[in-house]
Amino acid sequence: MRVLGVDPGLTRCGIGVVEGVAGRPLRMAGVGVVRTAADAPVAQRLVLVERGIEQWLDEHRPECVAVERVFSQHNVSTVMGTAQASAVAMLCAARRGLPVALHTPSEVKAAVTGSGRADKAQVGAMVT
Repeated sequence: MRVLGVDPGLTRCGIGVVEGVAGRPLRMAGVGVVRTAADAPVAQRLVLVERGIEQWLDEHRPECVAVERVFSQHNVSTVMGTAQASAVAMLCAARRGLPVALHTPSEVKAAVTGSGRADKAQVGAMVT
């Protein structure tokens, strides 16, 4: 199975592709970032995120898309941009009939390390 993972953001939208089968190690097929200028109009930035995600979908042909679920943050403008980028990723997948899974950061950390409170170093070590 090949999965496109999206860490949504309006300035930096992280993207990674992994592939593998159950019970065997995963292989990283690609990793990158779709970037937009912070001073550009939001509508234009969303178009750029959409183009970037579409390019990854075209190039890697995933079977499903996993998107980090937006969670409450203190800064409303940050959470709005993250939610908008998340919606763009879901829309791109839906256009192609791809299933979408939403996961919180702590769900991902728990799956990778066994603890939903793991720090970035622990997650990085387990992924490596």
